[in-house]
Amino acid sequence: MTDQVFMLRAFRHYRAVLFDFYGTLTRGVRRGPAHAAVARRLGCDPDAFVAMLDATFRARATGVYGSDRESLREVAWALGVYPTERQLRVAAWARVSAIRADTHLRPEAVPVLHAVRQRGLRTALVSDCTDELPRFLPDLPIAPLLDACALSVRVRACKPDPAMYLTACDQLGVAPHECLYVGDGGGSELTGAQALGMDAVRLDAPDLVGHLNFEPDVGWTGPQVSVLTDILALLDGRRCPVTDLALAG
Repeated sequence: MTDQVFMLRAFRHYRAVLFDFYGTLTRGVRRGPAHAAVARRLGCDPDAFVAMLDATFRARATGVYGSDRESLREVAWALGVYPTERQLRVAAWARVSAIRADTHLRPEAVPVLHAVRQRGLRTALVSDCTDELPRFLPDLPIAPLLDACALSVRVRACKPDPAMYLTACDQLGVAPHECLYVGDGGGSELTGAQALGMDAVRLDAPDLVGHLNFEPDVGWTGPQVSVLTDILALLDGRRCPVTDLALAG
């Protein structure tokens, strides 16, 4: 596979850039040891607990079970464990801390968002997430640089459901074809964005090897970059190295 120079539609057509969160504005996500402590607070085996978290992700990320506390109850019950309300309350707060500890913004995330806004474009976050992210997102330095947020647990849909992208577009006051979407490919997000008429670029950074990723966009054959800052070159209509799988394959 060779590097090709791929030019997206002229930047003057864009009015907004939509960013995925986990693995895009953050480094690749891996569960740390704090999740085992959450499992033990509930009385669950840590390995079985993590496996059930994976199996129920989409349900939890679309609010099927209710609040974070209710979601943990469903996960525990599925494992044959029946925690008390106090255990659930303590575990829910511990899980917010655990996910926050696993979340590391890319050092270029804030500069890139700032630079996008300096170019007169609006920004949005479009993320498949459970109740924990809305708890700590307002405290992150990217929060003031986001003009809109479409969070699956609030929208009650996961990517590639059109509702996720259209919610962000409605909040921004733009049409899908006026947007550039940037993501690591989780949740088939790139093909979902493209199906609505957005340009989409995959971030394929080295730290994403082993990244926690549900339903990856394995069929993606469009452009991808290895550094988030390359998005700025694309917006400016400047040449930058972009691996285009359709051309290189």
